Order: sequence, then C-alpha cells, then structure tokens
Amino acid sequence: MSHHSGISSADFEKALAVGRPPNIVKLFPNSKALIVSGKVIDRAMIAKGKCMTIAASARNSFGARGALKAAQKANAAIIIEIAKSEGGADAYCSVSFWNLALQVDAMCNEMGITIPVAIHADHYGIKKEKDIEAAKIEIPSLFEHGMTSIAIDASHLPDADNLLANIELSGYVPSWSGYETEVGEIKGKAGLSTVAEAEFLIQGLNANGIFPDWIALNNGTTHGLEASDAGIQVELTSQIHSALEKYKISGAQHGTSGNNFDRLRQIAEKTHTTKANVATALQMVSWGLKVNEYGNAIQDPDGNFIKMSDAGPSDAMWEKMVAYAKDKGWKGGDYKKLNLPFENKLLGLTAAERDRMTKGVEDFVYNLLTNVFNCSDTAPLAVEAILKAGSYDMGPKAQRLEDPKEWTVEKIREKALKIDSDKGPAGNYDD
Repeated sequence: MSHHSGISSADFEKALAVGRPPNIVKLFPNSKALIVSGKVIDRAMIAKGKCMTIAASARNSFGARGALKAAQKANAAIIIEIAKSEGGADAYCSVSFWNLALQVDAMCNEMGITIPVAIHADHYGIKKEKDIEAAKIEIPSLFEHGMTSIAIDASHLPDADNLLANIELSGYVPSWSGYETEVGEIKGKAGLSTVAEAEFLIQGLNANGIFPDWIALNNGTTHGLEASDAGIQVELTSQIHSALEKYKISGAQHGTSGNNFDRLRQIAEKTHTTKANVATALQMVSWGLKVNEYGNAIQDPDGNFIKMSDAGPSDAMWEKMVAYAKDKGWKGGDYKKLNLPFENKLLGLTAAERDRMTKGVEDFVYNLLTNVFNCSDTAPLAVEAILKAGSYDMGPKAQRLEDPKEWTVEKIREKALKIDSDKGPAGNYDD
C-alpha cells in the first residue's frame, strides 16, 4: 500500500494491527480499513491544534463515499456518522446505525482509503424516562454492528435528568469508545446553553468517573435549512470551553450547514472544537442542487430547490423525487425524507451519475477540510496516537477532580434547582 501521506506502510500495518477496536476486528477480520475509536480522531485534532474534522452524515451512501474520498485527498482523519432520527429504529434514511460500519468498511477497502475513520452514532436521543430502558438494549446492538463512538443526547430533559441519564447509560458504552454528551437542545437562538449548565453536566459526570471526549452545546445553530442571522455564537462557545478546560473536553459543533465559513474558521481557531457535524449540505450537494458557498440549498421565488443539470442524479430522477415529495406534502427541510424511498433508485443509476453525486460531495468536503476546518494532514497524527498508545484504547483525557460524595442523586437534584437555565420553546428539534 503506498502512502503519500507521511505514514509509512510499516506504521500503517502496525496501526491496523493494534488500532481497530475489538468489535471492528470481529466484524471485519480481514479488512484493510483503519476504523478507529472516536477518541483517536479527537486526539489527532488536539495534536494539530486549532482544527476540527468533519463528522459527515451518511444520509445516503454517496455522502459517505464522497466524504471518505475527500478525507483521503486531504490526508485528514474523519468521522462518518448517522443520527438516531436519520438512521435509528424509525429511520428516514436507508443508511442506519446497523449498516453504517459495514458500508464504510466496504468503501474503504474498495477505494483504497487509508486515513483513520471513526463511526459515530449521533444524537442518540433520550427524551423520556422509558427511553433509558430501551437504550440499555439498543446501545449494545450499535456497538455489535460496528459503532466506535456515540453521542448520548438527553439534552431535551431537565438538567438533572440529562446528567442522570448519561450516568445510567455510560456503562453501556465501551470504555474505549468515543463519547459525546450534550447540553441545551439545538434550536437556534432560543434556549442557548450556559456556562452553569455545561459545568453542572461535566462536573457531575467527572465525579462519577465519566470523562466524555466532546460536549455539544446549543450555541445558536439550527439543523437543516434555516440560515439564522445569528448563527454560531463563537464567543459563547469559547466562554463555555474555557470554563471546562480542566476537564479536558473538546467541543462538538452541530448544525454547521448554512453557517458561513468565516464563523466556522473562528470556531476551529478560538474554541476547543474538534468535531463539526455536517448533514443537510452533503445531502443537497449529492442531489445536484444549487447551494450557496456554505452548502445551504438555494430556493427559487416559489420555494423550489434548483437542480443543476450537470450535477447529481439525472434531471428525470430529480423530477420523480420532486413529484414524490409533492404527493406527500413535503417542502424544504422535509425533503430529507426522500432518502429512504430513493436510495435504491439512486444506486440503480448509471455509473456516470453516481460518480457525479459522489464527486459533488467530495469537492464540497475537501474544501471544508482544507480551507475551513484546518484539518489537512491529521491522518498521520491519528496513526501516531494509536502507535503511542500501542492500542485501540486511548484511555480518558481527564481524571477525576470532583468529589463523588457531592454528586449523589439527591445532591444532583438539589444542585440542578439552582441553575438558571432557559430551555427555549418546546417543539420537535430532532436531528
């Protein structure tokens, strides 16, 4: 295997031998794909500094394929993910929690992808008490199918319940896995996360011997198409990350589609963010829709998306997709629901059309990785981290600083009452 990447073949083989977690080795015993824990990716970004990588949502297989090709070209370590709403039990995508690793592994072997990749279950949402019991059964199944990282997202619940859900479920996540936690739902300008909320969550986890790799905040972004005038609040993010510095936690930036590049550069430069989720933009680009430079789909005066004839699937296929959406009454952001009924139809197109769909995503992601996220040449740093640890398990970044006696269930409930927090309006803020 030749490596233009600054990784010698011998180092790559060593990393392959020790860096793949046990679930991956079991699933893909003969693979040459370097699928690693989310922790490895985070460490590579920290080693470079002032950079973050893409967590590319594989709503369709073209998104995953394009992102992998871009990362190989940029020599960048990346994350491929799917969220519970996208690929969980009630999925609107055919790529799911249970087949994502399978697809990524096959693609890496097929295309000769040698950069390290983590497979992340994003927004594993806990919205009510009974979700916790169901999660205890479902989460192990995700790891049995090749996840190497997960986001436990109980941010919809009150602060105490969010913390307690994380404590209860963390035991179902392998200790070597990437772990993301979340405070404040992602809903734009409403219900912004506060320093006090973030500290409460991370201190409470720390006291219980849980050391997440990432925290996701509501720092002003929205999911999907809504470009807000405020967008990501860099200052607020930096403030919260500074307050959490001693707990050595990185940031995960959600809802990047539609945010301008300057703001995303600032997030990479001025905060401890190492992971930036991109979903909607990749989907739109793969379909050959006209997007602005930030990946936000442009609509004509009648609110329709604009399909470019020289990009994405054939115009005839796009017309079928539009007709299907119209029939269902889907507009704007609801177009994401086209992923499930159309994946097999898109996979059945000519090689030229499929390549075009992949190429659109590849070019878009390559620009993000190299010009916006400052993530080029992080692949060797990820391999270095594996070789230094001599293992797939990086161990925690932090150590216990908080007193467990101060963080019993009773005391957690007491402390939570003192936090002044605004969850913003209720509503469905999935994704």
